[in-house]
Parts: sequence; C-alpha cells; structure tokens
Amino acid sequence: MKSLFDYWRRREHRLVTIGDSLTLGFNNGCIYRTDLNYPSMLVRAMGDDIAFTQPSFTAQGGIPLNLEILIRGLSDIYGDQVGWKNYLAALRYLYSTTRRIKRYWDGGYVPLYKDHNMPYHNQSVWGFTVSDSWKMTEEIARDYIKTHPPEFDLSDLLHGNAMYTTARCVANPTFGSRFQDYSLMDNARFLAENGGIENLIVYLGANNVIGGITSMEIRYSTKETLGSLPFNRNYTVTHPDHFRLLFRTLAKKIHKLKAKRVFTATLPYVTIPPASRGINTGEPHEDGYFDYYTRFWVWDQTFDPEIHPYFTREQARELDRVVDAYNDTIREVAKRNGWIVVPLHENIGRLAQRRRPASYQIDYPSKFIEALKRNPKTSYLVLGKNSSLINSDYIRLDDQTGKLVAGGIFSLDGLHPTTIGYGLIAHWFKELMQENGVHFEHELDWDFIIHNDTLVTDPPYLLIELRNVLRFLSMSPRKRWTAISTNIFNQVMRMFSPGINHESGDKELEPANNTV
Repeated sequence: MKSLFDYWRRREHRLVTIGDSLTLGFNNGCIYRTDLNYPSMLVRAMGDDIAFTQPSFTAQGGIPLNLEILIRGLSDIYGDQVGWKNYLAALRYLYSTTRRIKRYWDGGYVPLYKDHNMPYHNQSVWGFTVSDSWKMTEEIARDYIKTHPPEFDLSDLLHGNAMYTTARCVANPTFGSRFQDYSLMDNARFLAENGGIENLIVYLGANNVIGGITSMEIRYSTKETLGSLPFNRNYTVTHPDHFRLLFRTLAKKIHKLKAKRVFTATLPYVTIPPASRGINTGEPHEDGYFDYYTRFWVWDQTFDPEIHPYFTREQARELDRVVDAYNDTIREVAKRNGWIVVPLHENIGRLAQRRRPASYQIDYPSKFIEALKRNPKTSYLVLGKNSSLINSDYIRLDDQTGKLVAGGIFSLDGLHPTTIGYGLIAHWFKELMQENGVHFEHELDWDFIIHNDTLVTDPPYLLIELRNVLRFLSMSPRKRWTAISTNIFNQVMRMFSPGINHESGDKELEPANNTV
C-alpha cells in the first residue's frame, strides 16, 4: 500500500511506459515513426511541455522493413500491377531495397541521443514477452548479434537480428557502459529513483501467445523453458499457469517503482487481427469462429488444407481461452495492486467485423468521426453518426477509385494497428486515465492522427491488385520456376514466432508447394 507521502509527492516523469510492439508503435512490418504510437498521442494531449523521450527509427523507413513504403515504391514504378512483363524487374527492386535496408541496420545503429544521460520514457521493445522486460539487456542483445552475424540471401531478405537491434536502441540510448546491463525494468527503476514516475503504463503479454498465430502451432511452455530468453525459447504459447507466475513477478517489480498511478490493459484475442484469415467450408457459425484459419494472403477459393498452413476452429478457440486466462490474471493482479485496467479486450473485440452479422455497425468515438468528415481524403468513409467504412478486415481498395473500401484498423503486416488504430487505443487509455485523475490539457488530435495515416488517406495504388501484391511478397523461397524468389510476409511472421530459427530458416512457415 502507498503511504500518503508516496501518493502526494511530486514526480518529475509524467508518463513512463513498459511494453512491447503495441506500445513502441510497430506497424506495416516495422517500427518507424515512434511519434505516432499511442503514448505519444497521449502525451500531446496531456500538455505542450510534457517530456516523453523515445528512440527514433525513421532511417531507411524503419526496422526491419516498412511494407507500406516498399509497396509505395513498387507502385510509383509499376503503377497498379506487377505482371509477367515487369516481374523480374520488380524482384530486382525488391532485392536491392531490402539489401540496402538490411546492410544499414546490420552496420550498427547510431543512437539519436549520443549525450542522453538517462533511459527513455518509453521502455518498449517489439517481440518482448513479460519476462523479457526484466531479463533482456542491451549487453545480452549485443552479444547475441555478435555471435549470430546476419546473412543475406534470396530466401532471407529481412534483418534477422532486428528485434535485438531494437532492444539495444531502447535499453541503452548511448550504447555506452552505464546502462549496458540494464533491462527495461531496470531503466524504469532508474527513472523512479531519479525524479519519480507519476503515470506508468505497463502493457505486456501479447507476445506470450501471438506465436500460436504467427507459427500456426500451439506449443506450450514447460517448467524448464519458463521465462527463457528469446533466442532459447522453443515454445509458441506461454501456459496460462506460467503466465500467472510471470505476471505476478512483474507486479512485484512494478510495486517497487512507487508510481503514483499504474495503468495496464487486457489483451485482445489474437484471432481478431487479419494476420490469420478465417475460412468456412459451409455456412458461417453462430459463434463467429471459422472452420480453418490460414495466412491472410491465401484466398478462400484457393485454400487447400493439404497445401496451406492452417489451424482449426478448435485451436482458435483454444488460443482465445488462453487469452481469457491471461486477462483473468491481469485483472486479478491489477485489483490486488491498485492498478487501473483499460478494457482493450472488450473494445477491440467490438471491432471484430468478420465475427459479427453483416448488419453489425461499429460505434466509433464521435470526435474521430468528426475528424474523418473534416478531412477531404476520408470524408467518404463516414456512414452515419458514429459509423464508418473503416473496419478490422485486411485493407481493400476500390478497383476504380483506389480508395479504401475495407480495413483501416490493422496495418499491412496483419498484426499491428494503423496510425488510426493506435489513435483508438490512445482514446481508450485516455478515457480511463481522465477518470482516474490524470489531467489532459487537450483532446486527442484526431486531425493529426488521420493526416499521418497515409495507408488510409493515400493508399499505394498497387494495393488495388491486392491478390497479386500479396502473392508477390509471400512466395515460398523454394519455388523453382524462377531463380529469384521472395517470402517477405513469411519472414515477418517468423519475426514474431518463438521457436523458429530466425537466421537459417530451418523451419519453414510455408510448405514448398504453396500456391496463392
């Protein structure tokens, strides 16, 4: 329990965050503009002079690969179609672009704040699980990179050590010796001891279960593997009993920070994002689950369980039950420690368009709808008072106008939000933060958020031919009809798949004879 002194004493750091890709701002296959993540949106609403530091990843369009910029580049050259006549030229463009990006990040990141004398306020690293927040350090990440030098070949175009490079940038701003053995939790403790933390957001746990989706395999943690480091992790899902132990350990560490307020959030079902495509062989089921779930680049009419990777309806229900158990733990721990819980599970669940009847309408924040109306590039998306064409499907464009007709909440990697999606998360956090005494000088700047969501306001024209683009970027590396092959989407999935060898690609995420 906090003493009255602990509650009323002034704290220098108005907002500190500990999290994973959702709090760092990962979308479109990379971490790019951290100024567009939901904590940054909250800080701008809190006041004009609120300090909130975090690393920048704008070099080369982000790390490991910005799918929007890549497709936009292809679109600028080839218009709305990559066909047989320009296929090899497009592959050369893809190869040279990914090679340049990979070489840059392999060469070592030059920190933005060379003289930064304290940790960042945003202590979040994509791919991190609960225990990584106190186990992984910049020194461990650096040593792993040294002993696992990345290679570049046609079946491995992405920066294989991207998560560890990101961890180095976040955990140790200068790459010096002072913070090299600090974890994210150690850095938060440093801030707590040097100024104090007023509002702390702790949002972890998605990566403890997301591997079941990205690898399409449910392999539970054991007592022996519990809390292992990422490069030693051979399970895809943390068993709910183990998650409870880890989250309770996290709570003990958070308690020592003596933050005035602690906010956490429930985890949405991992079967909602369009990274997995639900397919029914007959009539839709009343509970909203599908017979099969496969890759989002596999079309319904071409799906073949003998060819394509998949998990079943019951496995999807099993993963959702795991998330339910995690959320029970989060609520229990939060109640015991006086944390405020943002119900993201319920909020994002209401956006799950494909689980609802065709007549279902999503009720969006009124100020978001007003901002959509004000923007000439998005006014057509407004359907009614609080309704919009924007939904949780994978992005689709009208083949005549090139305008958005579906999607807009999840980005091109199928897992992470768009900038508008992050705006919705910020909105839900802000509601609970205000109710619990956090002062905000401004409303969320929805005009700024929408203007900066270029995937929605100005989608790459090539996405009109969505099926061809997805096929082009997801082709199995073992295709033999051409000497050059790609599997960008497979590699993005592998980045979030524990137990998969990130370097050699020993375990394929896609069968050799995959067809789209």
